[in-house]
Amino acid sequence: MKKRVFTILAIAAFGLTSVTAQKTIRLGYIDMEYILENVPEYQEASRQLDNRVQEWKVEAEARLRKVEDMKTRLDNERALLTKELIEERESEIAYMEQQAMEYQQNRFGPNGDYMIQKKQLVRPIQDQVFTAVQQIAETRNLDFVFDRTADIGMIYADKQYDVSESVLRTIKRTANREQLETKDEIKELEKAEDRTVEQDAEITKREELVEQRKSEREEFIEAKKRERDSLKAARQKEFEERRAKILAERERKRDSILKAREKKNDTIN
Repeated sequence: MKKRVFTILAIAAFGLTSVTAQKTIRLGYIDMEYILENVPEYQEASRQLDNRVQEWKVEAEARLRKVEDMKTRLDNERALLTKELIEERESEIAYMEQQAMEYQQNRFGPNGDYMIQKKQLVRPIQDQVFTAVQQIAETRNLDFVFDRTADIGMIYADKQYDVSESVLRTIKRTANREQLETKDEIKELEKAEDRTVEQDAEITKREELVEQRKSEREEFIEAKKRERDSLKAARQKEFEERRAKILAERERKRDSILKAREKKNDTIN
């Protein structure tokens, strides 16, 4: 797996090198910490956050001290207490200790208030920085801009150097190659590998158009079928109604004849 990833990265690097052989890459960098230190709005909001952090620390320390005091008192009084009272006090101490730990986690944990508010504090300035960096990079024809204070330093890159699509295609081709069995399949894959991203996009576009037309044709056939079924149902209903009407008329005539005969017989008798 590591060998495969290395191969993919090497291919991506080769592609980038080919591009840079024709053009000198222009780099720039920023110091985000320096920028933040010189933005008054950020400094004021940071001071307010620091004040809240101090309050949280005081509260957290007070809760822990309270737990320690409870433990000390229990140790001093343990000899004078019954087993039931000792268990009750230990249970209370465990609960208070758990509450103190949860408070610390909620305030200073990875998803705590401090991290959330710190991100909220920095985000508006970062948005401004990114917008400014993009404008400056385009004006000065910079290809890449890095933040030297960040773990992942690149914050701007010219799209012409984006080889993500090529890397993705290489991964897919490698996976496809491992599944091939016949020479014809391998030959077809090699033809596909010779195509550029633009050619692949054009083929995909044509395939999507064919699929769309196929879907439209199927919908048209289905609509015609529904129309035929509807006409057939209407004709069947009309036939049933006409048949019922004829049968009813026959029944009426038969009843009329029977009544006439009964009347005639009554007259003779």
